[in-house]
Amino acid sequence: MPNSLPLLGNRPIGLGQPPFIVAEMSGNHNQSLDRALEIVEAAAKCGAHGLKIQTYTADTMTLDLDEREFHISDAGNLWAGNSLYRLYQQAHTPWEWHKPIFDRARALGMIPFSTPFDETAVVLLESLEAPCYKIASFENTDHPLIRRVAATRKPLIISTGMATADELDETVRVARAAGCRDLVLLKCTSTYPASPENTNILSIPDLRARYGCEVGLSDHTMGIGVAVASVALGATLIEKHFTLRRADGGVDSAFSMEPEEMRQLAMEAERAWSALGRVTYGPVGAEKASLQFRRSLYVVKDLKAGDTLTPENVRAIRPGLGLPPKFYEEVLGRRAKRDIARGTALSWDLLD
Repeated sequence: MPNSLPLLGNRPIGLGQPPFIVAEMSGNHNQSLDRALEIVEAAAKCGAHGLKIQTYTADTMTLDLDEREFHISDAGNLWAGNSLYRLYQQAHTPWEWHKPIFDRARALGMIPFSTPFDETAVVLLESLEAPCYKIASFENTDHPLIRRVAATRKPLIISTGMATADELDETVRVARAAGCRDLVLLKCTSTYPASPENTNILSIPDLRARYGCEVGLSDHTMGIGVAVASVALGATLIEKHFTLRRADGGVDSAFSMEPEEMRQLAMEAERAWSALGRVTYGPVGAEKASLQFRRSLYVVKDLKAGDTLTPENVRAIRPGLGLPPKFYEEVLGRRAKRDIARGTALSWDLLD
């Protein structure tokens, strides 16, 4: 098992690092290279660290049939009425676009990578020096594909959507046996959009404990709440679908983030990570100045030497420069050693 943190490009992924935010373009380019490059630029401006696309053609995904199981007939499906082939034609990123997309992302300081769906896609991505690979949830049981990608010995990110515990055990074993040294598993719910109730991010620490690898979230819920919450459970990579405007339409637009949402995610995920800190008790450095505003025991009426301390002349008030309030009952009935002016912080040396 690797001792060092996985590196995506030049960026380490781990609990000691801010969460790595991935903008997934998918088919939101709407078959326009200009729009694809605009998405890359928007993702960089919003603070995303990685830009991901998908590498396939309709012919590498399915058959050109519009009948039986090749037709999406489920009325509740986001893509109902399409054939699988037409859907992938509409959604795929032309292979000649990969280089300009990768080049633009790199120029803007992001790490570009992709999800390959077959051997030919891996060959293309290797020619572009892809720094890492992602296996989609629907392919997480495709052992030949996983072996081929793992054989590159580059970091491998695998979405866990739909996988049973046994299937995931097999997937991890196959990836590691084939040469994967740096593995990141992403908790994922493969519905589009996903509901928070079906997201089960408590699985994140369990995945980390089971497989001893980095764990993140591939999030299809709307908004940023689920993704930010996942950081508190140890998510070190967050992937969200990204578009310029949902109103522009497209195969994935309905569950994709717009730029302002991505900007908020990048900011709030890092805030959540910063807030984790460590297990600690007592005032931290920034709190020490606030100690003076605790309550403490003060003389609230002028006392003469020999006067008895009573509830009428001693109270627990702010600031906190006197004895702690826990000594209140102990000081009552004691006598003043000398004259004590109203507003004096009570201390033991003032008492007989």
